[in-house]
Amino acid sequence: MTGETIFIDGRWRGAESGETLPVIDPSTGKAFGALARGGAAEVHDAVHAARRSFERSWVGVSPIERGRILTRLSQRIAEEHDRLADLEARDVGKPLAQAEADIRALSRYCEFYGGAADKLHGETLPYEAGYTVMALREPLGVTAHIIPWNYPAQMFGRSVIASLAAGNATVIKPGEDACQAVLAVAQLAHEVGLPAGVLNVVTGLGDEAGDALARHPEVDHISFTGSPQTGTLVQQAAAEHNCPVTMELGGKSPQIVFSDAKAESMMATLYNACVQNAGQTCSAGSRILIQEDRFDEIVSELGQRFAHTRLGPALENPDCGPLISARQHERVSAMLEEAHSEGLTSQGRATLADSIPSGGFYVRPEIFAPVDPEHPLTRREVFGPVLVATPFRDEDEAIRLANHSEYGLVAGVWTSDGGRQLRMSRALNCGQVFVNCYGAGGGVELPFGGTKRSGFGREKGMEGLKSFTRIKTVAIHHG
Repeated sequence: MTGETIFIDGRWRGAESGETLPVIDPSTGKAFGALARGGAAEVHDAVHAARRSFERSWVGVSPIERGRILTRLSQRIAEEHDRLADLEARDVGKPLAQAEADIRALSRYCEFYGGAADKLHGETLPYEAGYTVMALREPLGVTAHIIPWNYPAQMFGRSVIASLAAGNATVIKPGEDACQAVLAVAQLAHEVGLPAGVLNVVTGLGDEAGDALARHPEVDHISFTGSPQTGTLVQQAAAEHNCPVTMELGGKSPQIVFSDAKAESMMATLYNACVQNAGQTCSAGSRILIQEDRFDEIVSELGQRFAHTRLGPALENPDCGPLISARQHERVSAMLEEAHSEGLTSQGRATLADSIPSGGFYVRPEIFAPVDPEHPLTRREVFGPVLVATPFRDEDEAIRLANHSEYGLVAGVWTSDGGRQLRMSRALNCGQVFVNCYGAGGGVELPFGGTKRSGFGREKGMEGLKSFTRIKTVAIHHG
């Protein structure tokens, strides 16, 4: 990679400044490429290219043809599956099997939204005699997409592909820590016939390129996924030109296990929902609430699973790979050291094998139990493979503890009681509830988003597609 990673109007280029950013392999801590350090100038060019393309060509492309382009892209992604999965695994540090699942999901997003592009229907509204009134659904124009580093391929699918299907032109600012798959798919989109300027990518730092994109007055909508702190900055920047935003801002998602839980997959799911992608998942099931009479049993079994976690480089397909960066490694390690210094009880902690590269950003997956509901480890988003367990007495206390969080993204409920399943689903203050399963936001068709500090707006499914459109009311008086 030479540093020509900015894609504007169908052409690759470097930053005007000539500056680059290193691409670091989290498994080894070593650089394996460079990204162009784009900034305000490149963002300005990208937004203008998107605007020209939207107004001169893309707006005239029929929904049927938009869908066909995205369907072709789905097929090309499937053909390039192995290459893209290797890129995603090495770039993010996630186990190869997880990266493969992400690329399959990206292909499915293109397939789903390709099929949905010509199904964005408006309405004919009943009104007074002598009038015909229509509510037309139209694209927004130019949409900006600030994509995080933990799931770049999937985020591209659920955000950018949905916007393209709705008829918008796009500018993407991917995470500087990991975006190789995004760059590769941008090239594939160009090759399958997406018009130049409809999809533009500006690599660079968040407080430079990301800030410039959020502030640009010609952007019509912003989709952002990241931390609540950065989300606040994006909203403040967007407010300068009254730009609407969709915010997905993380979580501290509970899994609630009742005494009568019998699902065969429960233990594996409880474990995977926290350890997947080294815990660097907004919807990770990072706190578990267990009814008192099964607390010791479940914690003990989970402790065994955590203790036997295989850590290693991404391409060796371990159970858990490294964290994304030295900065993230330092942050998570500090939180764990603090927990141990306070005497928090560790019920299971993985070991680091001697063969693990010394420069990689590895932390040992760990479960702490019991942990007080007010402890910072229970309240804060660690964004690492760390699970905390807390006991509860009854359904009322389970609801109180689950909702006792500034976040509200996902929850899992494990019980055989059908009435309780429905009561809990309604009582939990979050965007998604999984009963006797845990999708961690999974399912291309399922609307996804949060409440409280987890954000607002919905992505994925038809709701995600509609969020990239606006309604125009047309009233015709014909007597």
